[in-house]
Amino acid sequence: MTVTRNGAYDTRLCHAAIAERGAAAIIPPRRNGQFWKGNSLGNQARNLSLRSVKYLGCTLWKKWSGYHRSSVVETKTHYFKLLADRVKSRDYDRQVAELQICAAILNRVTALGTPQTVRMG
Repeated sequence: MTVTRNGAYDTRLCHAAIAERGAAAIIPPRRNGQFWKGNSLGNQARNLSLRSVKYLGCTLWKKWSGYHRSSVVETKTHYFKLLADRVKSRDYDRQVAELQICAAILNRVTALGTPQTVRMG
């Protein structure tokens, strides 16, 4: 399991809480980030991220770590909110159905825009 957040979450408390739950933190270190002392899991994970960013550069690290996936999720959420701007039904069950229809429409539009890759040769 991974947790992806922006650089504002590059704190000892966040890294410790994520490591305590057995998840991997995908948080870009701050520009002036320094290595943290100590052998806690959160410190080790953060130091590894910092070392990777310094070695690969920020752009390659984001692709390598999967950090760019967070922007894909945020974009999908934005489009869903645009589609389901106002729920017109008053009954709860109909509201649920209306939102499910919006999700189905969004999934269909996404599928239409997704390229089909076929291996040749």
